[in-house]
Amino acid sequence: MSPNSSRLEPGQLSGVLHTPGSLPVHHRRAYWRDALSQTFGAVDMTVPDEVRSGTIRTTPLGRLQAVTVDGDCLSALRTRRLVAQGREDDYVVVKLLDRGVARLEQDGREALIGPGDIFVYDMARPVRLNLPQSFRTKSLVLPRQVLGLRESDVAQITAYPLGPDTPLGGLLSPLLARLVDGAGTYPARTGELMARNIVDLLGVLADERTSRTIMDTPSGNRALLLRIQQFIDRHLADPDLTPQIIAQAHHISLRYLHKLFESEDATVGKWIQRRRLEKCEHDLARRATDSTIAAVAHRWGFTSAAHFSRVFRATYRMSPREWRDSQALTPYNPSPAGIINT
Repeated sequence: MSPNSSRLEPGQLSGVLHTPGSLPVHHRRAYWRDALSQTFGAVDMTVPDEVRSGTIRTTPLGRLQAVTVDGDCLSALRTRRLVAQGREDDYVVVKLLDRGVARLEQDGREALIGPGDIFVYDMARPVRLNLPQSFRTKSLVLPRQVLGLRESDVAQITAYPLGPDTPLGGLLSPLLARLVDGAGTYPARTGELMARNIVDLLGVLADERTSRTIMDTPSGNRALLLRIQQFIDRHLADPDLTPQIIAQAHHISLRYLHKLFESEDATVGKWIQRRRLEKCEHDLARRATDSTIAAVAHRWGFTSAAHFSRVFRATYRMSPREWRDSQALTPYNPSPAGIINT
């Protein structure tokens, strides 16, 4: 491409493209918009009035394409009109946000994306992607036929970020980064196998998301809630047990976790505290116990004996010591405040 050209012709995105330096300032913005649109498909692209830096690296991997983009900021919108007019509707983009932050909207979902997150969007449907600051992305652009998923299945995985701390995200992030970084240096067979692993993991994600949709029914929710409550009981002794940890362990959002507990007339935090109190109440009622009250509290995840005494009194209408002394004189009768042990 001529250094003085500000427009791209089809098929010119096979090498490394730099927007600044080799182009006059007044050509850079139009060039950058065209480069991005021709790489990822026709979109209404908003970029800064003054494009200071930006690089697009593209490498074909058979029917797939590996792309790395470095830029200042941008906003891309693919409307229904562009979907109807475009020729990119058979492509799905799998993207790793290597640097920066992003907001993605597709299929009625809005996702906030941070460094290390993997996300997917489908060129067959309207999509909005906003990168408000300096960023780097590493992408795999693949035909839908290669992905081998129905449109309804693809819709289950769009705008659904996978963090590097999730099981699938932990596998996908380094694999996609290595594939994109090394594209063009691998033997053809190696690149194809790595790309196939990514495709297979996306299939696993689609299966997981479809199963989760099925779970989002009254019976499915109840079954999931019971599993979570059993998980809480197994980890009551861990003082670091939090709603965030519980949600991550079950691969659900924090909002969804709180929604599940609405039927229990208690927040997740209150449920954990309730179960810990029940375990403490049981231990204190055992006549043979020689543990101190503080030891019993710590055994079930209370880090402060004073806090334990306050919440115990508020629940059982007597102090832990009064409760233990009363049980030494009467047969064990759990849950004086009406709390039901399970």
